[in-house]
Amino acid sequence: MARKYSKKASADVKRAMKKRKAGTLKSGRSGKKVTSRKQAVAIGLSEARATGKKVPKKGSKKRKAAKKSKKSKR
Repeated sequence: MARKYSKKASADVKRAMKKRKAGTLKSGRSGKKVTSRKQAVAIGLSEARATGKKVPKKGSKKRKAAKKSKKSKR
């Protein structure tokens, strides 16, 4: 089975996590300090996507909502 994320993408996430732990990771437009682990991972994946590394497409909220409604109908 193939990898979902490339090794380079994993390295970008690792770098973002280290920056968060050091307290130097800032969010995009506002420039506020990031404290959430989930947000740090999202920033790392976003940067990897921007540079063209192998990362799956970002899931849309519409698709997730549709899946939830299908499950609840069962």
